[in-house]
Amino acid sequence: MINSQRQLEIFKELVSLDSPSLDERLVCEWIKAYLKKLGIEYTEDNAGEHINGTTGNLYAYVDGTVDAEPLIFSSHMDTVQPAFNKKAIVHPDGKITSDGTTVLGSDDLAGVSSILEALTVINENNLPHRPLELVFTVCEETHCGGVSFLDYGKLKSKTAYVFDMDGEVGTAASSAPTILTYKVKFNGKAAHAGFDADNGIHAIKAAAKAVTLIPCGNIDEGVTANVGIISGGKATNVVPALCEITGEIRSFDDSKVDARLNEVISICKSCAEEIGATIDYSSEVAVKAFATTDDTAAVKRFKRCCGEMGLSGTTYPTFGGSDLNVLAQHGIDGLVVATAMNNCHSVTEFTTVDELNRAAELALKLMLSTD
Repeated sequence: MINSQRQLEIFKELVSLDSPSLDERLVCEWIKAYLKKLGIEYTEDNAGEHINGTTGNLYAYVDGTVDAEPLIFSSHMDTVQPAFNKKAIVHPDGKITSDGTTVLGSDDLAGVSSILEALTVINENNLPHRPLELVFTVCEETHCGGVSFLDYGKLKSKTAYVFDMDGEVGTAASSAPTILTYKVKFNGKAAHAGFDADNGIHAIKAAAKAVTLIPCGNIDEGVTANVGIISGGKATNVVPALCEITGEIRSFDDSKVDARLNEVISICKSCAEEIGATIDYSSEVAVKAFATTDDTAAVKRFKRCCGEMGLSGTTYPTFGGSDLNVLAQHGIDGLVVATAMNNCHSVTEFTTVDELNRAAELALKLMLSTD
């Protein structure tokens, strides 16, 4: 029942709108106008004020016509950079790419278009459906900054299908890790590099040694870590007094996150002390781990709908974070559904017409389900 050409046009129009994190206004207004055409009332919250962005999360409740528990269908409105002047190029074989200078934005506009097309099919055919809650979030790409400021008191659903996963449609992530970010500042002592170098304390050297010792990559079972940013120094003729490193640790086990953070701090402190420097550090849990088990209605329903479509219905753990990490902290279980996106966060990102259709059909089946 999916209208392939219509969904393609929805996707192309959304892609053409600039929607970097913290400035999703154009996409938000486009979705508002589309929901209005469907007769769906919506509200926009004040998340943008909390995160210094231009836009809030968009929420809508659609009354059901069958007796079933409500479900949340969610996707995010922001895209990663480079995200300006995007356009979707449809190739003869059905593959859809950008022009190679920007991301495509299928992460997560494929999710948005799939949900909107499914709603359109329900509307135009007057199909009986369960109660639905629609949540279109901002700043997901910046560690789920927008969804944290949802009004959870108004949500009626206890299950969410977050359409925001790469991979083959018909698969979904059932668990994701805690993601902790940290910053360590190395405090040295400035001195003239030509006349007085021996009296300086080289902060960059201490930081550089620490980075070589901090474990990165797949460092333990179910644990990954990385140092992603290092910055410091002001001029080539000055012994640098300051240097800062920024990194992250991911794990499904919070005790392992804590242990690895302690290891990082110990390494940094030791490297600083060797040359007479000191450190200051801070850390923040960006998102907490979640896990949805196979015996939940969320998984059983997903697998049944996929089976009816001839899809695998496979669920698996992912090391990526999503809005479901935050929703789960408010008692909402669910899955992060693969949504016709590939090579995400790169200029080689792509989707296909067929995969977009399947994603929309899966959204529709879930919306029409009564179990």
